[in-house]
Amino acid sequence: MLSASSHDVTQLLKAWSAGDEAALDKLVPLVYRELHRAARRYMAGERSEHTLQTTALINEAYLRLVDFQHISWRNRAQFFGICAQLMRRILVDFARARGSQKRGGDGSHLPLDETLIVSSEPRADLIALDDALKNLAAFDERKSRVIELRFFGGLSVQETAEVLRVSPETVKRDWRLAKVWLLCQFRNQKRYEA
Repeated sequence: MLSASSHDVTQLLKAWSAGDEAALDKLVPLVYRELHRAARRYMAGERSEHTLQTTALINEAYLRLVDFQHISWRNRAQFFGICAQLMRRILVDFARARGSQKRGGDGSHLPLDETLIVSSEPRADLIALDDALKNLAAFDERKSRVIELRFFGGLSVQETAEVLRVSPETVKRDWRLAKVWLLCQFRNQKRYEA
């Protein structure tokens, strides 16, 4: 399996932004394992009969990534942050399409690991999570991005800080506060459903 330094990935991203189409073809094999790991994390919470597979999720993200060529790529962490966002959107779109049977249909579930929310019920509906993150973003975009990058993207505190251009301490603080906020959102949602 190929491994690449952060510098190699950054150089390929910048070359791709500058119009070098071959750079993307060189980039994908270098980052595939990490993308696959992130996709597996997403898919772990899906039903066993889910029709979208891990490889298909990566391929769909790759197809959407092509639209991002003209972005001014800063580094590897930014790339994985955008990939995480793309995979989240793909799964949410898929869940919304599948759930269009409306109320009470088979909802897609995404496990919220203990590092995100400590709850007696560790599963949350992907659409509800997406809605909660959108609500969080409405009044604090950065905290929403921290959750997206850390939980969905699997980025470290340091990588998240690089993407958001803040200190690691700020990321840690935002991470803690956003987790509490999401926990409150899910508790309130359960009250309204009861």
